[in-house]
Amino acid sequence: MLPPQVLIVAGSDSGGGAGIQADLKAVHASGAYALTAITAVTAQNTVAVTRAFDLPADVVRAQIDAVFDDFDVAAVKTGMLSSVVLVETVASALAARGVTRLVVDPVMISKSGHALLADDAVEALRARVLPLAAVVTPNRLEAERLAGLAIRGRADVLEAGRRLLALGSRAAVIKGGHLEAAPGTDFLFHAGGVTEIEGEWIETRSTHGTGCTFASAIAAHLARGADLIAAVRAAKHLVTDAIRHGLALGHGYGPTDPFWRLGRSAGQ
Repeated sequence: MLPPQVLIVAGSDSGGGAGIQADLKAVHASGAYALTAITAVTAQNTVAVTRAFDLPADVVRAQIDAVFDDFDVAAVKTGMLSSVVLVETVASALAARGVTRLVVDPVMISKSGHALLADDAVEALRARVLPLAAVVTPNRLEAERLAGLAIRGRADVLEAGRRLLALGSRAAVIKGGHLEAAPGTDFLFHAGGVTEIEGEWIETRSTHGTGCTFASAIAAHLARGADLIAAVRAAKHLVTDAIRHGLALGHGYGPTDPFWRLGRSAGQ
């Protein structure tokens, strides 16, 4: 049987650990086939993002249309959208195609502190993209900006989740990696309530691209027919193992390894 096809709309990472490069690995490691529409090119490594260049909006739209015109797209994941014009372009393109399985990773800032979403594009993301989303997957810092409140504890997490659903997304996962009280636990908000997805906290610097990997794996499992909770659990399992077997490459935050099961000594 042919694998289901997942469209990734995101930026490129020259260091290979995050962005489109991480998305491709996560989708294929999850049993689906990745298609891409690149929104921006970044110059980055494990230490920092040094430059970023947005592709013209018409080129981004052309990529999305080319994919939909030829492939049977079962799910879509968005990552770095950068600017108001890119947010609006992508939202319009996906709405026109009637996308229902949309996973939104609201990429806002790199680990090194480089802004990946313009301040004036945050409201556009809220208004144009979240109402299309099957699920949005912010970390604590992103959830604070989208929901408009400081998250200091469990009560704040629950309120932020309610606000994200009120913005139109059918579900939301607030990731626990930046939550001091429960760093290994993700909170999934959906129509049936709140599901806490516990996980292991692994002390490592090989965490570059974890958000991309997680969201793309969710999209892949949704494309394969899993329900939302099962898709999030499967993605959580993948990203945890990818972190556990992360690669100590570079001098900063090394990449995770979704393909660790393939082995690194096969050629020896």
